[in-house]
Amino acid sequence: MSNNMTPLNLPPYTVKTRMVDGKTYIFDALRRKYVMLTPEEWVRQHFVNYLTAHLNYPASMIANEVELQIGQKRLRCDSILYDKEAHPKMIIEYKAPTIPLTQKVFDQISVYNLLLHVDYLTVSNGLQHICCKMDYSNQKYLFFEDIPNYENI
Repeated sequence: MSNNMTPLNLPPYTVKTRMVDGKTYIFDALRRKYVMLTPEEWVRQHFVNYLTAHLNYPASMIANEVELQIGQKRLRCDSILYDKEAHPKMIIEYKAPTIPLTQKVFDQISVYNLLLHVDYLTVSNGLQHICCKMDYSNQKYLFFEDIPNYENI
């Protein structure tokens, strides 16, 4: 495995990396630039590739590193999927493979959703992936067995 990064529970793809001043950068196709390779970024790039190359999510409707503002507080969503009208549809949060997907992780993405009010929440540490549909009328989450194809959301 290149760069000593953890093998993930996601389909492999041809990763583009480069070294700058002894640090490894990975190419982010959505942002069209190289970004510092961290364990979380490793997960993000593989997950976005999984969504676009395997589940038919349009890359043009996904944005990475989206800044939100709640009062004086600035928050950063790892990725957001938008619908055809450019309304946020899914928030995606990534963690390093060593970080378990706990209630605390879900609470973090739920805070973002207070502002965005999306239909879907997704979290991944590259090894485990959790996706749910919001059921606002019954105030609960409907969890999926697998990440749904784009056509099914």
